[in-house]
Amino acid sequence: MIDIAFLRANPDKVRENIKKKFQDKKLPLVDEAIELDTKKRALQTEGDNLRASRNSLSKEIGLLMREKKVKEAEEVKAKVNANAKRLEEVEKESEEVAARLKDVMMRIPNIISPDTPIGKDDSENVERKRYLEPKVPDFEIPYHIDILEKLDGIDVDSARRTSGQGFYYLTGDIARLHSAVITYARDFMINKGFTYCIPPFMIRSSVVTGVMSFEEMDGMMYKIEGEDLYLIGTSEHSMIGRFMGQTVDESKLPLTLTSYSPCFRKEKGAHGIEERGIYRIHQFEKQEMIVICKPEDSAAWYEKMWNYTVELFVSMGIPVRTLECCSGDLADLKFRSVDVEAWSPRQKKYFEVGSCSNLTDAQARRLGIRYKTKEGSAFAHTLNNTVVAPPRMLIAFIENHLQADGSVVIPEVLRPYMGGKDKIEVKNA
Repeated sequence: MIDIAFLRANPDKVRENIKKKFQDKKLPLVDEAIELDTKKRALQTEGDNLRASRNSLSKEIGLLMREKKVKEAEEVKAKVNANAKRLEEVEKESEEVAARLKDVMMRIPNIISPDTPIGKDDSENVERKRYLEPKVPDFEIPYHIDILEKLDGIDVDSARRTSGQGFYYLTGDIARLHSAVITYARDFMINKGFTYCIPPFMIRSSVVTGVMSFEEMDGMMYKIEGEDLYLIGTSEHSMIGRFMGQTVDESKLPLTLTSYSPCFRKEKGAHGIEERGIYRIHQFEKQEMIVICKPEDSAAWYEKMWNYTVELFVSMGIPVRTLECCSGDLADLKFRSVDVEAWSPRQKKYFEVGSCSNLTDAQARRLGIRYKTKEGSAFAHTLNNTVVAPPRMLIAFIENHLQADGSVVIPEVLRPYMGGKDKIEVKNA
């Protein structure tokens, strides 16, 4: 959510930003916000004047009563009562206008970075850099489900019977590999100075609407029937919500946190959810990183964070590249975002395995996350980034480490987490 003072002073910049995101249908929101803001401030002024008048008239009543001017005092009391009635109306209307203004402001997208390329969708994202040389072996790489089944590592059919499409069972060495990568990623981030957290996996609606746009909420979140609770789509939601309504001491910033959680997503409208693969699913696990910092530090943290993900994948021998997300691919709260994509030797192309985002103060304004300053307090900046998220990581992992005999090599950094095992052998020829 942008600052209403900024919108008031720069309505044309806000309109231009909306156009850059190809969301012209939201242009009327700017005028609506200005109108509501004007009305809100007028009501505030009227309310302040009524309160001041009430205080003045109350003193006048006291003086008249002491002078035994009862009739005059009663006339003034009538004015006080009339003022009180009007003040009640003003306060009620002020609450209604403030609520409408907040709703409108929450639908206006955050101002994007000047470094963000302009484009309609993810097809216009811009490649930044590649890491490790992508290779295609001289043998055919099967579809990832077929590889995993030969390793006796996945059972999709049973999951379809128990839970439906978009779920799976991991078993044996593949299940162990999944946990090994998550644990390695946890330790990797702890060694970078991040504090490890396990958050609640359900959050209230006040947190959901604070961390994402309404469009994202509708497309992602599972609602708990009969409760004001949602299953988290990523631990970022719960982790940022932890600081809702808090004012953090400046000396404690930046807060650098890494969190583990299962993630639950509708994947509403997602292509491929009915396919055999596990690229898009309803439940998965993830290691995330969160930073809450002062505004002047967020750009530097943004660069550090996505570099950590690149470093992690490179350490496991998986070629990756980074893409600068274009304006039309940015969610409404994002100022800037970069995707990390892993190489698929089977498809001979890269696919997304993580995303790093700087949201500036958009989430902080919605949730009331501030930090103390010498002058008072200010809104913090929030950033989030995927460290690693199976099963997409598993797809990249097995394809890049697959051997001609169907086995999968375990890179050295993961062997301590796999009981020293250096290879996962074929179980079902």
